[in-house]
Amino acid sequence: MTMVVQPAQQEHAELGRTIRSVLARKSNLEKTRAMTASATGYDSELWSTLCGQVGVASLAIDEEYGGLGAGIRELQIVAEELGRELTPTPFLSSAVLAARALVHSGDDDAKRRLLPPIAEGTVTAALAWTGADGRWRTDRAAFTAERRCDGTYRLSGSAEYVLNGDTAECVLAVARVEGEPAKLGLFEVDASDPGVVRTATPTMDSTLRLASVSLTEVAAERVSTSDFAPALTQVRDEVCAVLAAEQIGAADQALADTVSYSKERVQFGRPIGSFQALKHRMADLYVLVESARAACYEAADALDRHDPDSSRAALVARVACSEALSTVAAEMIQLHGGIAITWEHTAHLYFKRAHSSSQLFGQPHHRLAELLAK
Repeated sequence: MTMVVQPAQQEHAELGRTIRSVLARKSNLEKTRAMTASATGYDSELWSTLCGQVGVASLAIDEEYGGLGAGIRELQIVAEELGRELTPTPFLSSAVLAARALVHSGDDDAKRRLLPPIAEGTVTAALAWTGADGRWRTDRAAFTAERRCDGTYRLSGSAEYVLNGDTAECVLAVARVEGEPAKLGLFEVDASDPGVVRTATPTMDSTLRLASVSLTEVAAERVSTSDFAPALTQVRDEVCAVLAAEQIGAADQALADTVSYSKERVQFGRPIGSFQALKHRMADLYVLVESARAACYEAADALDRHDPDSSRAALVARVACSEALSTVAAEMIQLHGGIAITWEHTAHLYFKRAHSSSQLFGQPHHRLAELLAK
């Protein structure tokens, strides 16, 4: 039987190959280690190449705003390739989280003004949303917006876990609007305002750049005039689907490295990969990764089709891919033995990323409880 390859599949494969080619030339785990200690936490030259030559920041932005008009599935392809080498970039924060918030804002003027430079990659953006509890709820925000008599807004509060929040040129904030207790608003904040304090947050996972953003009566322009809560739900579903793909890329590479090592490491006169017990463990990991991958891709397809059940699909992908990466990363350390816990080995980087990424956009038990309630 001959398998028919659909045009979309061919385009997706070509996009993946192109990104892998760029990363093979300009990125590796050693460069990742070096970039995490830099001022921005990522390689700006690599980011410029990915945006200029591949258009990764413009994929899911409409053509009228300088984008390519692609969907969540295309964003997943980029995330999966970046996840393989844990390549630090502002992709998730700027091209996904902030860009999709603007896309769903319904404010055409703001989209015409803010989206083109984000699509070009010349400006990076960050979305400040959740407080210290890290709940990432769509009915609650870390900031309060006070509307003055002249119609302007002033924002106060403090947000935590803001992806690339200390380096982004464009800062968007989700705030509860005083006088409109049932509504959330999306606001553009002037990052140069003296009332804005942005501080990098030390994390266990050095490949993930987080920051706290504190605002004290900062002037802000409201981007979305209607209640932003429904749009925020959509944004969270989309970014969870993209993060799931990043986790699958990391899990896939961690498993490949572990299988390769099992063929080289000799014990009792034979490669350890030849022992049946280890074969079974790695086969189980492969099934786990591929099952999670299927859930991941289905979530993107459901979101792109605007299925009524797309939110549930995104939650399934989020839970499945977090479990897959956490399990593979833990087994990677076990199967590599003592060398895997050393700073020189890359296994600990995957292990730390597994735990840090599982906490983003809602802790696993919160997401699982939400899934069971649907």
